[in-house]
Amino acid sequence: MANSNLSNAKNAKNDEFYTQYHDIEKEVAAYLEYNPDVFRDKTVLLPCDDPEWSNFTKFFAQNFDRFGLKKLISTSYAPDSKTYKGYYEPTLFEQNDPQYDKEKTTKNGKIFTLSHDKSGDGKIDVNDLEWEYLTSSGDFKSHEIMKLRDEADIIITNPPFSLFREFLAWIVQAEKQFLVIGNINAITYKELFPLIQKDKIWLGATNFNTGMYFKVPDDFVYADSYKFEREQNGEKVNRVPGVCWFTNLDHGRRHRPLPLMSVADNLKFSSHKEIKGKIAYAHYDNYNAIEVPYTDAIPSDYTGTMGVPITFLDKYNPEQFEICGMCENENLYGLKTKIYTTAECKQAYFAKFGKPGTYDLNASGVVIRDGLQEKVYQRILIKHKNTAE
Repeated sequence: MANSNLSNAKNAKNDEFYTQYHDIEKEVAAYLEYNPDVFRDKTVLLPCDDPEWSNFTKFFAQNFDRFGLKKLISTSYAPDSKTYKGYYEPTLFEQNDPQYDKEKTTKNGKIFTLSHDKSGDGKIDVNDLEWEYLTSSGDFKSHEIMKLRDEADIIITNPPFSLFREFLAWIVQAEKQFLVIGNINAITYKELFPLIQKDKIWLGATNFNTGMYFKVPDDFVYADSYKFEREQNGEKVNRVPGVCWFTNLDHGRRHRPLPLMSVADNLKFSSHKEIKGKIAYAHYDNYNAIEVPYTDAIPSDYTGTMGVPITFLDKYNPEQFEICGMCENENLYGLKTKIYTTAECKQAYFAKFGKPGTYDLNASGVVIRDGLQEKVYQRILIKHKNTAE
């Protein structure tokens, strides 16, 4: 129980990631470049936020007129309701307001709205934000926030990493446009991948390979999966690799064709040792497809099915490729040509590691290397669109 509580506390603290202004600005610019009116006359909701500190709120409030927004809504989650109980001090902005309530400031969430020129200076910006306490904690699952969700046209935020699956389902249920941050591994979720396959959700414009730096609490718990940098621009930050934007807003980068070499040229000139100098691409033992371990090694003239890394989606062009499915245990897509027995999985483990155990060959694509069955990392199965049957 103690270990479980410690793990929960650590996860809660590691959910306290705050997106930096320039990362929001860079991503949003891609949608404006593709469609300058993408936000015009739209109500934008920023949930899972802290409006007084959030760069999402600051960014969209400062650009309210330029984007042509109809209304901006930003909500926060009550400090007392959070699993992570960090030090909380109300801002002077809140304390100097006549509606300030010492008890409500920790027990209730807050809502900030922006829709008109309150200050009378002839423009609508961050100085015109109006706020009040929510009647609830501000949990996105509450009736109060769900009502705001239904009012909004576009939902934009960085939800807690531990709640990403639940939060995405909350958005999809309402059939809203959105732009949210999550981990690249979310692609493998059974709730998300079918939507990617149907071209209803795709990756954002920012290349996820660089990772993102987030502002974190002073007592942030360092994890091996993060690359820590003590300070950036005077703030404590942490680099999270494999983080990307998920969206259903269109941008130009996803329509950019991926330049490719032929099968023959890849085998002759590829920079990857797994391909260069080989007679042919490896073929899966349990799928009628070839193994392509790197996106830049996809052959331009192969007409069959190819297994590619999930990172392929960062370069996926829906006009160029068809997504057939994904290698996984449940064989949801009916693409497996072979299911391994328990005895075969045990034998494969002993052959590879020299000791008793079970090698779950049914969890992914399997290639034969040096006479041994070798499971590869999770693969997406694709075809060239102009050759798809």
